[in-house]
Amino acid sequence: MQNDKNDESVIRLYEKKKRGLLRFLFSRAGFMIGLILIQLVPFLIGYYYLSENYKVPTMYARTVFTIIMTFYLFNCKMDYSAKLTWMLMISLFPLATSVVLLFSKTGLIHLGLKRRLSKMIDDTKHQLKQDPLTFIDPELEESGTNDLCFYLNRSGCFPIYSHTEVKFFPLGEYKFKAMLEELRKAESFIFLEYFIIDEGYMWGSILKILADKAAEGVDVRVMYDGMCEVSTLPGNYPARLAKLGIKCKPFSPIKPFVSTHYNYRDHRKILVIDGKVGFNGGVNLADEYINHIVRFGHWKDTAVMLKGDAVNSFTLMFLQMWNADELQPEWDKFLQPDIKAEHDGFVMPYCDQPLGGSKVGEQVYIDILNRARSYVHIMTPYLILDNELEQALVYAAQRGIDVKIIVPGIPDKKGAYSLAKSHYRSLTDAGVKVYEYVPGFVHAKVFVSDNEKAVIGTINLDYRSLYHHFECATYMYKCACVADIEEDYKKTLTACRQVTSETIRDEKIAYRIMAMFMKLLAPLL
Repeated sequence: MQNDKNDESVIRLYEKKKRGLLRFLFSRAGFMIGLILIQLVPFLIGYYYLSENYKVPTMYARTVFTIIMTFYLFNCKMDYSAKLTWMLMISLFPLATSVVLLFSKTGLIHLGLKRRLSKMIDDTKHQLKQDPLTFIDPELEESGTNDLCFYLNRSGCFPIYSHTEVKFFPLGEYKFKAMLEELRKAESFIFLEYFIIDEGYMWGSILKILADKAAEGVDVRVMYDGMCEVSTLPGNYPARLAKLGIKCKPFSPIKPFVSTHYNYRDHRKILVIDGKVGFNGGVNLADEYINHIVRFGHWKDTAVMLKGDAVNSFTLMFLQMWNADELQPEWDKFLQPDIKAEHDGFVMPYCDQPLGGSKVGEQVYIDILNRARSYVHIMTPYLILDNELEQALVYAAQRGIDVKIIVPGIPDKKGAYSLAKSHYRSLTDAGVKVYEYVPGFVHAKVFVSDNEKAVIGTINLDYRSLYHHFECATYMYKCACVADIEEDYKKTLTACRQVTSETIRDEKIAYRIMAMFMKLLAPLL
């Protein structure tokens, strides 16, 4: 790790302190968690009192309530894997699980958020017009990409563009270097929306440029997920940025009350500069993502830079989230519909959000698997599959498609790692080839197929990304960079070990046992 604390090109707004139990208990995060736990105490006391003093009525009431919730469970919209998990929990802890299920499915606390975001999407779904000549291009019709575009536009505003240049970055440090170069050119506005921001060399270098640009009159806005307030940033961080002239807000900030709101995190990674340049991919704004520090071995990540009219889609995505709580939202002045760039293919940025009912991210992945003619090559940090996605992978392999999946060799979460291993047997038996990245952790979210199609974005193959998070990605068809993505995939494979029936048989017993228990709860993780 380099010593950058005295580097004048790096800004730090607070001093990080060592973590410890006492420090956590007296921190803002500890205070919030304590208040939430206190709210549960009256419920537990009340239930204990009724169980002790009114045993028979309580037993009948619990039985009736559980039966009602079981009927509700099997008639609501939910993946069947999740239904089985909830059913198991109801059989073990009837009343408590029923209450949690009812609370999470009705989502009374996040109804305000859902209404605001739904209104934002409805108000802006016509902001970007689909070029009819692009949409009816014979190449798109032949590949079925226009069908996918039609599907995506039912849930939002996701035109497909033919005037966009795309550059692929095979590592986070390459994206970081390009980000600094492009940020220095900003003249009008800079929008950043990231799941994680953590002070250090990467964010400090970016922040120095943002502060300089804000001083020049550039409209600089930063949005990060509210969970950063309990992990990487202090609660008053927006006020600290405001002193530098930077507008900042956390998405879904942590508040001291029980809420299903905490399920819905902003997992997107978007940077837009002047509406002309956009960045997307798996790279957050923290030092491990550029291998400036080492956490889980070598950090393998990917990203893309867009120049041209497709950047408008990322501008709109950012504004939809930013304006959700603005009294006078602004749109038009930030969109640049006449930005053209050199191109040799088609680009379609899109996003996924959990409050609309459609699993957009998963459907795009399944569409690629179902339409593949030769191969589908995948990188993902988490392989926690629902039934639909697992069957799509199996079906593609069984009809002769070369399906390869690269997952981490060094995990960041042991539970997720064990869950991934629980899928190895069924996938490899069907002909899917699974590889583990020996040097470290794969955080890239990559689908590349047939030397024609690719997706780079934020969407993992797990329940969090597919069901609960706000996500985004870039779909590319016949762009020159698709060849670069496939070449990087082949290069990454050389640093991997293949999963075989022998390696599965010789797997550590601890992972096997952990997987057995974790798989029961996978849809809830």
